[in-house]
Amino acid sequence: MANHASALKRHRQSLIRRSRNRAAKTRIKSAVKEVMTALESKDMDKAQAALRDASSVLDKAAGKKIVHWRMAARKISRLTEQVNKAALA
Repeated sequence: MANHASALKRHRQSLIRRSRNRAAKTRIKSAVKEVMTALESKDMDKAQAALRDASSVLDKAAGKKIVHWRMAARKISRLTEQVNKAALA
């Protein structure tokens, strides 16, 4: 590890950003998992509510550059497709 003040500050900043990014990514995984469990239990109201929450979480993470915007769009699209398909069945 470097001894310069600027390098020490950059290291502190990287630790803070890492913890923030990890928390956001965990939030994404939890939101997606909530949609999937609602789909497995065939609870459409809960699945649609969870989909709204997951879309919001993914969009916010993409807006803050935590995940790539195309990855967020792809996940939202696939989840929406699954919820719509289950609602028709």
